[in-house]
Amino acid sequence: MSSTLPILVAGGGIGGLATALGLARQGFRVQVLEKAAQLGEVGAGIQLGPNAFHAFDWLGVGDTARAMAIQVDRLRLMDALSAEEICHIDLGAEFRARFRNPYAVIHRGDLHGVFLRACREHPLVALRTSAEVARYEQDGPGVTAILADGQAVRGAALIGADGLWSNVRRQLVGDGRPRVSGHTTYRSVIPTERMPEDLRWNAATLWAGPKCHIVHYPLQGWKTFNLVVTYHNDAPEPVAGQPAAVEEVMRGFGHVHPKAQQIIRHGTEWRLWVLCDREPVETWVDGRVALLGDAAHPMLQYMAQGACMAMEDAVCLAHELAARPGAVEAALAAYNARRVLRTARVQLMSRAVGEHVYHPAGAHAALRDAIMRAKTQEQWRETLAWLYGGTALDAAA
Repeated sequence: MSSTLPILVAGGGIGGLATALGLARQGFRVQVLEKAAQLGEVGAGIQLGPNAFHAFDWLGVGDTARAMAIQVDRLRLMDALSAEEICHIDLGAEFRARFRNPYAVIHRGDLHGVFLRACREHPLVALRTSAEVARYEQDGPGVTAILADGQAVRGAALIGADGLWSNVRRQLVGDGRPRVSGHTTYRSVIPTERMPEDLRWNAATLWAGPKCHIVHYPLQGWKTFNLVVTYHNDAPEPVAGQPAAVEEVMRGFGHVHPKAQQIIRHGTEWRLWVLCDREPVETWVDGRVALLGDAAHPMLQYMAQGACMAMEDAVCLAHELAARPGAVEAALAAYNARRVLRTARVQLMSRAVGEHVYHPAGAHAALRDAIMRAKTQEQWRETLAWLYGGTALDAAA
């Protein structure tokens, strides 16, 4: 890289730290600018498809991530009204052979910690907290990030990995507030001994019901279970991480089977998020500034791909910048072109999966059951090949 200036990364979440690590491994100096006073992650478990592990391997943390994650045996779809299995996807030897990596689950804080430790240990990465990027200015040879306190930080490029409410996106895209879905998600983590014994499955399990669903899976070496429940309550405003009483959580599940209800009753210290996304856009780049992760393509949770897409972005961005030494604008344009269709597909499919798999009722649900039960395991693997089969450096979509 001809410039001695660092690449600036706005945001120290999973996407921002993965980006910093990827760039540093390619020889770039990086400064991460995080608005919070401490680097950390709020939340509970997340699911990691094989494409996430492809990214981990490229970023040099594959073995560490595999050691911390739990490899689940199947994705299991249950009928929340009847408590009967609709179908499952086997994630065993044939799945892992096809996609060259496992499907696993991990605590969000543990995953963030993998990247945080790797960044702290890398001599080319500088981490700065209490440094919110409010806006940017750019000229020919560089870009200046203007912090919320008025300080100016100079860099060769600025990567906006600052999430759903990205200040960098507000300036670059200018598409206003996020789209509120009207779906509210409640999250809890409970000790394994509190999970009903007959539901302690080594599976990422989805209980699908009319306008509601429940997800659970083991975490942290089977010490805990992650519980995520969602229902349509027409929530009008975005909310993130607010405490919620179990009575509020249960309000959306009075119509489901007692076996499904009991899972919720075991949860404690529930916190709620009102789900939001944005419409896909074609352009995430403005000269030496680019968006990444939720700042570029925020999505609903129904494909379990938000963190995975951010890590793919990080791999692709680092690759394109390394492939074009000194040509920052061309590299960012190539990154944009390579990522936009794939991430738009996941954004839109996440909405569709929520509507047609997670939350249908009546004949709509019966049609879902018939279609999904008819698939063989080989057909399921073929269905998922576009998502799990390649890496971030493969074809655009």
